[in-house]
Amino acid sequence: MSIPQKTLKKLSQTDERRRFRRVRVNLLGRCMLADGREYPCQVRDISPGGMAVVASTAGKAGERVVAYVDDVGRLEGVIVRVYPTGFAMKFAATPRKRDKLAAQLTWLANRQILGLPEDRRYERIIPRNPHTTLVMPNGISVMCRIIDMSLSGAAVASETKPPVGTLIRLGKTQGRVVRISSNGFAVEFTRLQHPDFLEESVTAP
Repeated sequence: MSIPQKTLKKLSQTDERRRFRRVRVNLLGRCMLADGREYPCQVRDISPGGMAVVASTAGKAGERVVAYVDDVGRLEGVIVRVYPTGFAMKFAATPRKRDKLAAQLTWLANRQILGLPEDRRYERIIPRNPHTTLVMPNGISVMCRIIDMSLSGAAVASETKPPVGTLIRLGKTQGRVVRISSNGFAVEFTRLQHPDFLEESVTAP
């Protein structure tokens, strides 16, 4: 006797949920649906295979979605379930991307368990490649140099000096300018960075 297609689909989704351990989180982000518009969202749980999102616009099952999530980055996939308050999506990711995401989720889980404060100062390092791109709020990009950096922030050498309080981006990492110096400025990241991916997130490829 053949199994109905609907039952196979349900079993497949159940296997997917069992395959990856979900982490309860409270992360903010943006979701871009098939219409090309972006909507604010909040991730309530996530695994290397998918995540559940609270959003004002839920989309439709099977719809492609691109999400930009704090502490995690860009995630692509399709909507597999729709709720009154949002949706669940399954990631379309390579094994390498899934491994990286698993490491990030382990870090997030440990940070939550240990109760690490966001503003704790960390050991500063000098990146192997100090060059990166500074993106201003108006979208203008300029090249600059990282003097040193830590999991919570960086010192930047730049002729362009955004005012204190300006929200900028260094490479892929968002931060806020907290001090101006004679040769540049200091930025504090909006989220604590993962130690394994700090350099690739902040410096230019």
